[in-house]
Parts: sequence; C-alpha cells; structure tokens
Amino acid sequence: QVQLVESGGGLVQAGGSLRLSCAASGSTFGINRMGWFRQSPGNQRELVATISNGGTTDYADSVKGRFTISRDNAKNTVYLQMNNMKPEDTAVYYCNVRRVVMISSFEYWGQGTLVNVSE
Repeated sequence: QVQLVESGGGLVQAGGSLRLSCAASGSTFGINRMGWFRQSPGNQRELVATISNGGTTDYADSVKGRFTISRDNAKNTVYLQMNNMKPEDTAVYYCNVRRVVMISSFEYWGQGTLVNVSE
C-alpha cells in the first residue's frame, strides 16, 4: 500500500499562486507516474498534470503556461506550482500515484486538498 499526504491548498485571489505537495510513503517501490487531478462541484474529476519518473510531463490545456509539476524522487514527493490562478481553478485537488510491480499496476489517491480562487 501507498499512503499519500497532500498539503498546500487554501484560499488565494485571482492572479495569485499556490504550491501543492504530495508525499508518498509505504510501499513506494515501483512508483512511476505521479500527478494531480481536480474536481469541482458538478464536474467530473479531470487531469491537471502528470510527471513520469523520467521527468516527462503532461498538462491539461487549461493550465499550460501557468502550472508546473515537478517531483523529488528521493523524497517520493510531487509538487504542483500554480501561478496566475483563475477562479475556474477552484476545485478539490487530488494527488495520484501509479505503481507498477511485475505485471500489475496500482493507482493510489490522496484525500484531496481544497483550492479556492476568489475574484
């Protein structure tokens, strides 16, 4: 099992910045992809950004140029730097980790951290 602890959410004004962190612990061997998803009321959970263990990143079009995902493999931690934030970024942000052991793949989710962007 992998445990994920998120931090860094909160209230910010439009144009401001926040940094989310997610630390993985437990059976971290085999972790490859780490990422962030978000879900706002009435909407499905959507991908925000992912990063492979080799550093390849992928972003939703809505956050490209504003958000930056990074990771510290030694600490099994993934970060999301969010700049120039917009009210439509308001959501619960979830950390997601994919782990591969032999031929089996496992996904783990954090508990979610609320990000609220005011006008």
